[in-house]
Amino acid sequence: MPPLGDDQLHAALAALPGWGVAEGMLVKAFTFDEGFIHGIRFVDAVAEAAEAADHHPDIDIRWTTVTIRLVTHSEGGITEMDLALAGACDRLAAG
Repeated sequence: MPPLGDDQLHAALAALPGWGVAEGMLVKAFTFDEGFIHGIRFVDAVAEAAEAADHHPDIDIRWTTVTIRLVTHSEGGITEMDLALAGACDRLAAG
């Protein structure tokens, strides 16, 4: 699965509110006002989705904020796999 071109990535980001690109990775910070444990539950759910997809994000947990970073290392860039997992993260965060 080849990395997305700039035009493809730009179009995909329009459908993924809050996601951006930093250091060659798809990135979004999710904030859980309900508290730390809600962020951890979200991380657990993302871990399950990532295992099912055999595609694993970088996850940073800071109190009530969880930052997800996605890139397909084996392809050297952002691919459709990253977009799919980004969408799954959004759905999981929404509840």
